[in-house]
Amino acid sequence: MRLARAGWVLSRHDALVPKEYADQVPMPVRLFGSLSRIGAEGRGLRPGQRLAKALAGQGPAYVKLGQLLATRPDIVGFEVANDLTALQDRMEAVPHAVAIAEVEKALGAPIDTLFSTFSEAVAAASVAQVHKARLPSGEEVAVKLLRPGIEKRAAQDFRAFLMGAKIVQRLVPPARRMEPVKFVRTLQSAAEIELDLRIEAGAASELKENLQETEGVRIPDIVWDRTARRVLTLEWVEGVSVSNQEAIMARGVDPSALARLVMRCFLTQALNFGFFHADMHQGNMFVDEQGRLVLIDFGIMGRLDEEARSVFAEILYGFIRRDYRAAAQAHFDAGYVPSHYSVAAFSTALRSVGEPIFGRNAEAVDMSRVLQQLFDVTEVFDMHLRPELVLLQRTMVVVEGVARIIDPRINLWETAEPVVRDYVAERVGPRSLLKSAKRNGEAARRLFEAFPDFAAAAERAAEQILDSGVELSDDTVDRLAAALKGRKRTKREVNAA
Repeated sequence: MRLARAGWVLSRHDALVPKEYADQVPMPVRLFGSLSRIGAEGRGLRPGQRLAKALAGQGPAYVKLGQLLATRPDIVGFEVANDLTALQDRMEAVPHAVAIAEVEKALGAPIDTLFSTFSEAVAAASVAQVHKARLPSGEEVAVKLLRPGIEKRAAQDFRAFLMGAKIVQRLVPPARRMEPVKFVRTLQSAAEIELDLRIEAGAASELKENLQETEGVRIPDIVWDRTARRVLTLEWVEGVSVSNQEAIMARGVDPSALARLVMRCFLTQALNFGFFHADMHQGNMFVDEQGRLVLIDFGIMGRLDEEARSVFAEILYGFIRRDYRAAAQAHFDAGYVPSHYSVAAFSTALRSVGEPIFGRNAEAVDMSRVLQQLFDVTEVFDMHLRPELVLLQRTMVVVEGVARIIDPRINLWETAEPVVRDYVAERVGPRSLLKSAKRNGEAARRLFEAFPDFAAAAERAAEQILDSGVELSDDTVDRLAAALKGRKRTKREVNAA
């Protein structure tokens, strides 16, 4: 029923089978599309604009889906993706009295004992809203509160998404390469974490610890005794948006330096720690009074294991050094490209993507064309969606866009090179060998220290066997017998042995 309702809303905006793409679908679908758009709204709008309007009116999960699709032009096309970027996550706040009741219920105390002041909502999105408050001790804080009933609504919507993805994957063969079911499951997993604010608090604390030595970056402190599953309290930070160039320059911040800091901050998180803020759009970053980059909203975080980080770095470093063969080989080693394809051919394809943009400033590069060519390459070489990289790819696109807004002249390759080079040196260079030798030495030392205890235990076990033998259970005997290739042994023979 939810899918049917969503389909109805999409058809009312001519976003189900848009007339602009009708000639690309089979005749039965084309006929259905013609019928579905009778009386549709927004005939003067582009397909992406109509889709954005349709999604905006269907609840938080649909808004999140639209925002994520805005970063996946390989799925929806660049024009539609650009139109979806206008999809705003702004909602009407729940009444102040309801918000107070929710906070009191979550924290188990009257609002007057928790905060000396508690404002009306200063921001309201589809999942949560934020209030400014003051602790009894005088510190100003931000209180994030989940919207009532959001968990149930999101679970219902994602069940519908999953069913729709399964239908698409079964009935539309070309869509299988994009792994729609895995795509939705990845989105669902991220949303489930976002709906427990204790986990968000833990993520903020971990990120703050990771970035404590990164100069010029600030993560707000968590107020743990005012945080629960549905309420998160953290220090209030005054700041200006990173996209407000006049305001950041008034604070003595060089926009070019800030753009480079945004890029390097993301790469440091992803490569050095494998744990990164996966929602680094301009609304979640601002500059404080000391000119530091402040990150907020830690509901969507990404993780990369050591292998994925290594592959990511090797691919990036290959592009930075114009060593396309190395970048191609990293794809094959990780299994991103099916092994029956040629590494040399894939290397040439990557060269066709990298050479036109190497060494050029962002303002001289049409990223939409570059990404389109990159996605064309993935299609030719049958590269499937990698669920573990969805958030990384999404965040990279968003961060690159923010950096371009701050400084259109930024050279993305030069900016990324120091962080990637240091990681590669740490991972595969002499420092890596030194670390491995140190770890192996430590393991050998522990083994040597433990050897006397091990030898004594072995001696006691040998004496026990000589004194009383070893009795095996029938189940163990059966498994041993099945493993023996000779004749079947009896329990007595096995025990005797």
